[in-house]
Amino acid sequence: MKQSDMYICLNGLKLYAFHGVLPQENKIGAEYTLNLRLKTDFSRASQTDDLQYTLNYAEVFQAVKEEMQQPSQLLEHVIQRIAERLFRDFPTLTEVKIALFKQNPPMGADCEETGVESTYTKN
Repeated sequence: MKQSDMYICLNGLKLYAFHGVLPQENKIGAEYTLNLRLKTDFSRASQTDDLQYTLNYAEVFQAVKEEMQQPSQLLEHVIQRIAERLFRDFPTLTEVKIALFKQNPPMGADCEETGVESTYTKN
């Protein structure tokens, strides 16, 4: 049996941050939800049951949390920074898919969330 297209997923991460173009967004902040799909070869981990051959979820979350704490105007910029950080910190990654949503955005409409999504591949 051969494994292929292996992904580690972290869905529904809840974070509080201060991103946005409007002054009140940078002052009071907002709740965000983030989904990650990380492509990496974890075939050895699945065979050996050894954490060293896969990604540590807690370390991934810590890297995401640190990037989310740096205010940006655009969510597009935030997910770009997160992808760059994850590729730098976790060299076995070959693809990162990120979806980031702002809860209750200040746009004068009844809207649960707005967000951005992108897939990044290692050069």
